[in-house]
Amino acid sequence: MEERTRRYLRGRFRDHYRQLSVTPPPDANEREWGWVTWSTGGTTMVRHNSWLDIGDLETFLADERPRHVYFSAGRYDDPGASSMSKKGWRSSDLVFDLDADHLPGVDPETDSYGEMLETCKGALFRLLDLLEDDFGFDDLTVVFSGGRGYHVHVRDEGVKELGRGHRREIVDYVLASDVDFDTLLQHEAVAGMGLENPADKRTLDTTGGWGRRVQRRIDDYVDDLLELDDDDALDRLQSLDGVGEKKAQGILRAVRTNVDQIRAGNVDVHPAFLTLARSLAEETFTGETAPIDEPVTTDINRLIRLPGSLHGGSGLEVKRIPRAELDDFDPLHDAVPRTFVGSEIQITVPEPVDVRLGGGTFNLERGAHTVPEYVGVFLMARGQAEKGKE
Repeated sequence: MEERTRRYLRGRFRDHYRQLSVTPPPDANEREWGWVTWSTGGTTMVRHNSWLDIGDLETFLADERPRHVYFSAGRYDDPGASSMSKKGWRSSDLVFDLDADHLPGVDPETDSYGEMLETCKGALFRLLDLLEDDFGFDDLTVVFSGGRGYHVHVRDEGVKELGRGHRREIVDYVLASDVDFDTLLQHEAVAGMGLENPADKRTLDTTGGWGRRVQRRIDDYVDDLLELDDDDALDRLQSLDGVGEKKAQGILRAVRTNVDQIRAGNVDVHPAFLTLARSLAEETFTGETAPIDEPVTTDINRLIRLPGSLHGGSGLEVKRIPRAELDDFDPLHDAVPRTFVGSEIQITVPEPVDVRLGGGTFNLERGAHTVPEYVGVFLMARGQAEKGKE
């Protein structure tokens, strides 16, 4: 980044912070604060600061004009102490981080920024479903990171004092890394029930968790089969790995005659039905997990971006999103700072670049361009443009 570009961005970040009020997180005085400067020699991180060191937040942001701003998930007796061992840990938020370019099926080389963020939003909904439905968490704050994805802060009282080990267990659950189909089965010795194996009735635990999720997928699949005629149902069953004509006929017969037992979680209605249940369980584990950044959640001392601040790698706002507004949230429009809207600037682009931002699409060839300021700030912050001479 050229010095002219750096000075321009730092100045405009200052202008932005002079115009808005940023809400600090709960217990701001118990948290460590850190920031990254607009230094010329690379990334300079300033940390181990307390709320007293920061002073008035709006004044600090306008005066310092940081490139990135962070606060700690942890709460401490002395958050400004120079080492973690001296801070005196009290508790921590439970924080989840989803990065678009780390998601399965995302290729940063071929997928656009907007496409990656859209995929990440789908993962976010899966994560929220797990946190709200399976764990019953209520105090959740959803934040667009301003860069590659989303953060979720959980501040329920029951999680604050969890150590790394218990947070690791939550991570394993969200990733379904410690569960398989057989662990979800309850075994009951039975006789005379007309089952293929009357000695051992296997039933999914549908009271909650992954067992309930697998059962929901089985129920949906069974509902679809019941709506099809026999030929179409058999064709669909045989599209599954390991299901040939004979197994398909056995599964369909079991579905037609034992639907109530299946809905109750019984997977032993026919030997072939177990094959179907296993297949649907794997689909559930793959399709309903959320690929979170594991170290973020297990780290009780993690620094996380301040909602309301600007992301120095994009010029977009680190934006808190009300849960009811998440469906309609478009980061490429809703996280564009109003400060940078309404004026144009000149930039120089070293390589051709395509940008979709603020409701418009911009296809820029190599060379000098006059663009909306928010586009210029976005490209300069990402290292894809330099400030042009006015």
